[in-house]
Amino acid sequence: MKGRGGRSSGPGGRPPRDGSSRGGASHKGPHRQGLQRPGASRPGSQRSGAPRRDVERRDFEREDAARQDAPRGPRSEPRRSAPAGRSGGFGRRDGDERRAGRPARFDEEQSETRSFDGSPRRRRDRDWDIGDDGGWAPEADLDLADVTEPRDAPRRRAGEGVRRDDRAERPPRDRDGMASGPRRSEKPQVQPAAPTRRELKAAATETLQTGVQTLTVTGDEDDMRVDRFLAARFPQLSFSYIQRIVRKGELRVNGKRVETKDRLEQGQAVRVPPLKLDQPRPVSAKAGEDTKSFLASITLYEDSDVVVFAKPAGLAVQGGSGTKKHLDGMLAVLTDAEGQRPRLVHRLDKDTSGCILVAKSRFAAAALAKTFRTRAARKIYWAVVAGVPKPRQGRISTYLAKEEREDESRMRLAKHGEKGASHAVSYYAAIDTMAQKLSWLSMKPVTGRTHQLRVHAAEIGHPIIGDPKYFDVQNWEIPGGVQNKLHLHARRLVVPHPRGKGTIDVSAPLPPHMEQTFNLLGWDVSRYDPIVEAPEE
Repeated sequence: MKGRGGRSSGPGGRPPRDGSSRGGASHKGPHRQGLQRPGASRPGSQRSGAPRRDVERRDFEREDAARQDAPRGPRSEPRRSAPAGRSGGFGRRDGDERRAGRPARFDEEQSETRSFDGSPRRRRDRDWDIGDDGGWAPEADLDLADVTEPRDAPRRRAGEGVRRDDRAERPPRDRDGMASGPRRSEKPQVQPAAPTRRELKAAATETLQTGVQTLTVTGDEDDMRVDRFLAARFPQLSFSYIQRIVRKGELRVNGKRVETKDRLEQGQAVRVPPLKLDQPRPVSAKAGEDTKSFLASITLYEDSDVVVFAKPAGLAVQGGSGTKKHLDGMLAVLTDAEGQRPRLVHRLDKDTSGCILVAKSRFAAAALAKTFRTRAARKIYWAVVAGVPKPRQGRISTYLAKEEREDESRMRLAKHGEKGASHAVSYYAAIDTMAQKLSWLSMKPVTGRTHQLRVHAAEIGHPIIGDPKYFDVQNWEIPGGVQNKLHLHARRLVVPHPRGKGTIDVSAPLPPHMEQTFNLLGWDVSRYDPIVEAPEE
């Protein structure tokens, strides 16, 4: 529609927006401008609707002068309403400046800054009566019943709150927030001591009683048999229990099934199932002293790394079903201050007497295990057998395999290539005889298979006297005065020292029942033993 003077007007008869031509050209600017107020345009101005900044400045000056002349009231005085024509945000005019697209160019120090709700904002000292005396604090605005301090109360420090009646007085603090009283002398931090082997073993035992754990093979456990690894880590486990969990596949090495005779390598992961550990029975002081005295009485050689015992016949080396007393259990009384317990290096049958080697440290156990595996150790056994072998000296080479029976397990001869068969080699030599009835044999096993010497003696037709498993000579009667006990004795043991300190050469005396037989037959234990000339393989 047409306005006064032929100008084109916008909707509602309003004048056109700024930037439009007299002929009604379209608006090109990116911002809209506010409505033209009556008397706001200057004569001769080419823009229509432009704000009068000098008038606006005078309006703010008058308002500022009026605010300064007005008496200052308390903090809780009613909020001043915004003057007419002003919005509640950041000092812009409601119509002109907001629609003009740019802020008004007025002195910011003379403006009144207000909040979104139209109330004056805390901006300047003169508006809020904030002086340099520190009479106002942020906590003063909290609407709490406990805050009763006047405005001129000293400013609280950071971290201080309203004290309760039942709270003890706090010591005064300095600028850094530390107590101003006498400081305690700073003590140097002491690094906690590393756990001992006993503590580590106790922690491992407690963990394994609750679930599965993966153990890592260390350097000194490298090339150790699986069963000996478990026996060294968990002395509470019986030998039969170790055999059972390995046979069932509950123990895995790097995720694979293994056998008890397999060798471990450093860094391998051994998955151990939940174990039923036998809690060690409390041993009285007297029983412990008796065990120590017994072990001392059968000790043949001892140093800081190894100890050699003369095991009596009838004493089991390791525990099993129904076996409560054994040598491995007795070694617990020899545990040192660091928790290292002596470890068995090899085994003897329960009814076999003689030299048995025990390592006093893990390092010695690993070194001696390698010695036995490489056949660098020399073992000599004495035996009393039925009849006289021909030839009087010889070499026995067979394959042996374990045979499980209902009441017992025993070794049998096997063929080469048969599953579970192992090669076994032994040398023998007759030292003395009694007519054609008995013979005193010296035997040297090259390999270390279970019941090897007992099976080989029976293989050549001259089983060992008193052997309940392999003695099968028909119509043979034991001579009078000879006890029906196993006459097999580990006479001599020769091994290199684990730390290279020469050679350990130990001989064990005969057990009582064999000594009785030797005295009855008149055999001299000092006679020359030809087995020493047997070749080393």
